[in-house]
Amino acid sequence: MEHLKILVVDDEGRMRKLVKDFLVKKGFLVLEAGDGAEAVDLFFAEKDIALIILDVMMPKMDGWEVCREIRQYSKVPIIMLTARGDEQDELLGFELGVDEYISKPFSPKILVARVEAILRRSSRAGQEKALEAGGVCVNKAAHQVTLDGKTLELSYKEFELLAYFVENEGIALSREKILNSVWNYDYFGDARTIDTHVKKLRSKMGKKGEYIKTVWGMGYKFEVEK
Repeated sequence: MEHLKILVVDDEGRMRKLVKDFLVKKGFLVLEAGDGAEAVDLFFAEKDIALIILDVMMPKMDGWEVCREIRQYSKVPIIMLTARGDEQDELLGFELGVDEYISKPFSPKILVARVEAILRRSSRAGQEKALEAGGVCVNKAAHQVTLDGKTLELSYKEFELLAYFVENEGIALSREKILNSVWNYDYFGDARTIDTHVKKLRSKMGKKGEYIKTVWGMGYKFEVEK
């Protein structure tokens, strides 16, 4: 994963430097933007940014606006940083296609671990073959999902979650196991994170969203009606 480009967007220079120093030690190339407008311009100018670390509260364009703009054209992984602990902020982030959500203050080492975990899974997904069940085709090499041949637009994390469900078709999966497998072992989230993503997945999948069954008191199971 060395030399991959990470875009760090925060209006606080000290915060950008802190995050940059930890990422550079791990071999990443770091680009910086001090406001949302600069971030959007830089993202489209560079073309090959592998991941974005994005603050919410910024001048000119806030993090939500940046995310909306980029998500129209790209599924690049986005980690959102915020000083707020508001549940509604977190849910909005997931709805906009944010892949991870970290509240300030945070441990830079944990942030870097999340960056590495996302990029590892992204790289691994690109090397694996397509999965298919009940007209749901998950092509990991192309990072694409189709329903009966029609392309389904998903965020990075929604894609990973659906791929994990299809890989484990017919198996009841606990929320803890889903968190460990789809996020990572040091993810300090809770069941709400999974439930939010499942709700979005079901909505986007339409009738086929019914394949994702709720296992009450446990988690979920992807099961195609025979």
